[in-house]
Amino acid sequence: MRKLRLVYAMLAILSLLYSVAVYMVGSGTFSFIIWIFAAIFFGFLYIMEKKSLWPKVTKAVRYVFRIIMAIGVAVFVICQGCILTQFFSKGEPKADYIIVLGAQMRDWGPSVVYKARLDSAIEYLNDNPDTKVIVTGGQGANESVSEGEGGKTYLLEQGIAEDRIIVESESLDTNQNISNALNLVKATADMKIGIVTNNFHVFRGVMIAKRYTDADVTGIAAFTEYQYLPNNMVRETFGILKDVM
Repeated sequence: MRKLRLVYAMLAILSLLYSVAVYMVGSGTFSFIIWIFAAIFFGFLYIMEKKSLWPKVTKAVRYVFRIIMAIGVAVFVICQGCILTQFFSKGEPKADYIIVLGAQMRDWGPSVVYKARLDSAIEYLNDNPDTKVIVTGGQGANESVSEGEGGKTYLLEQGIAEDRIIVESESLDTNQNISNALNLVKATADMKIGIVTNNFHVFRGVMIAKRYTDADVTGIAAFTEYQYLPNNMVRETFGILKDVM
């Protein structure tokens, strides 16, 4: 049992340290709170084991706790499996349009996350010269320009012709990114459309797009820095559950 306590203690400390690392990124989201709750949870398990408090808890409460934990782990594993099915997706060639899902704009340009999406879009556009791109995203409180306009500026700087770029600059989340973009081009069932976003986000992006259109939708996965994958993969689980519900 001592080894189990050490595992709980290490997980609590690592979760707390990781919450600080996520917070320091300054992405404008509050996902660091997930890791604070994780640290509290593992700290709770550590204390329960160290003080031998479990035997003092009624059997009914212990069973309920175990069932909830088992369900939680099962749901998490299923969601992670779904994410991984699209993790390396490269899309289909010769799409009519690709939609780049918005992410944070910094004062100096696209954030690391957004730049990865735009770079993947550029690679696809260079390989498919007849494809047009829709850059999406409104302007958040911590952004000096809308994500759509910022994305367009970056694409122009990288040599993508202006007549291939369509801007959507009103959306505030992934659902709106996709629905607004599809409305702009009046997507029909005979179109091929690619959803460009980071690897952890492709499954959800494609799932949402298929709700809004009968077009042939595929995902195009962009790179994510490995140190932030745990945070993004966990956060995406909550996003998938929200969309399913």
